[in-house]
Amino acid sequence: MIKIFDAKSTTDEVLDGIDLSGKRILVTGVSAGLGVETARSLAAHGAQVVGAARDLAKARRVNGEEIELIELDLASLSSVRAAADRLLADGRPFDVIIANAGVMATPLGKTSDGFETQFGTNHLGHFVFINRIASLLRPGSRVVMLSSSGHRFSDVDLEDPNFDHTPYDPFIAYGRSKTANILFAVGFDNRHKSNGIRATAVHPGGILTELGRHLEPNRINDIVDNLNKELAEQGKDPFEFKTVPQGAATSVWAAVVAHADEVGGKYCENCHVGQIVPDDQSISAVSEGARAYALDPIRAELLWAKSEEMVGELF
Repeated sequence: MIKIFDAKSTTDEVLDGIDLSGKRILVTGVSAGLGVETARSLAAHGAQVVGAARDLAKARRVNGEEIELIELDLASLSSVRAAADRLLADGRPFDVIIANAGVMATPLGKTSDGFETQFGTNHLGHFVFINRIASLLRPGSRVVMLSSSGHRFSDVDLEDPNFDHTPYDPFIAYGRSKTANILFAVGFDNRHKSNGIRATAVHPGGILTELGRHLEPNRINDIVDNLNKELAEQGKDPFEFKTVPQGAATSVWAAVVAHADEVGGKYCENCHVGQIVPDDQSISAVSEGARAYALDPIRAELLWAKSEEMVGELF
């Protein structure tokens, strides 16, 4: 019997009865929020989890001795390359990579390599890291990119990725980076599926975690109030934030539960594959669905080439 999960499903419910003994799984961003819960739930079901974090002391405090840790600052390509080199030198393979780390709605800033903070951290850091360690992925393995419904704020801008000529907006920048996460999954899946390696992108849902540290509380309240007005007009129930275990559920579902062909090259949310929504459909009122531009294989190839150009490395 196939189990059906939804927005309220938790990590423990999704993984109920799943034995991950012998599986080695890498999770980025394990110092807080979804990353901690993702690592915990996978380790609890027998997986050997390697957690990557910028702040190792903080990661140790919140994870205890449950997982192996590696230092990774996605806003520094030197750190990214050093972390990848350490894993390659170690040589042990992975069955899953979950690219969970990220930042949201930051003030205008640059990474140490001069990239706009959100695009550089959320996309380019993972782009280099995952591509560099791709040889460690076993046949049958998966890559899970954490995106967001925020990708609907904006497509990528391949002409001005660093806002050198475009007025900066924190949420437009976030949308670009989250669209890039989906397009990377599409591009990576296309390159590796012939070897039995699949990639997918997931939207965890609305969760109150440290990701929102740059948002003023009033801004969050205003967003929720506006969303609830639109939902009420449509006769729908008010918006509810997910718990952290509910938010991490789609990540582990896509990583080890769903069939690879079901999720490969797709956008997932609430423990199922999301549908395409029209570009003219309201951003805030749409509770589910992906914009077509985020799953466009041609856009994925253009972004891949632009990313290689920006980081000075071919994959």
